Amino acid sequence: MSVRRCLPWPDGRLRRKAEAVEAVTDEIRATWADMIDTMEAMPGVGLAATQIGVMQRLAVVDASSERGKAVKMANPEVLHASVELREHEEASPNLPGVSARVKRPRAVTVRFLNEAGEVEERDFVGLWATSVQHQIDHLNGRLYFDRLGKVKRDMLLRKAKKVR
Repeated sequence: MSVRRCLPWPDGRLRRKAEAVEAVTDEIRATWADMIDTMEAMPGVGLAATQIGVMQRLAVVDASSERGKAVKMANPEVLHASVELREHEEASPNLPGVSARVKRPRAVTVRFLNEAGEVEERDFVGLWATSVQHQIDHLNGRLYFDRLGKVKRDMLLRKAKKVR
């Protein structure tokens, strides 16, 4: 297990869609372990494999208050999203020093391959739901600032350039 380096924006890999995972292998489990170490070191509540340059549809999320409850997902997809939205301050280690308030569905039902390689459907609410959606965006080549209007997005990216 080890902490991996997060790709700095505007690395082109952050804009690429990740490849589907065929099966959960020991290599996938090792990547998840590194992702959890990296997420904990940030500290953050989620991480997508693309953020560390692994172009596979893998994500980890742990929005628990006590930590150590990470959900490991391969090929996560939202099956259902609530109409009710929740606003949350989002950020990314790929673009340090900046954040923005983003509205997303308050609850989602997600289908994914779990650590045992079995298809699982799980409901996520609140911060868990926000983080899962944030990670799925990363796996689709999107970042949280893509959900902002043009003016806010441009201001955030200008500020991020100054921080770098």
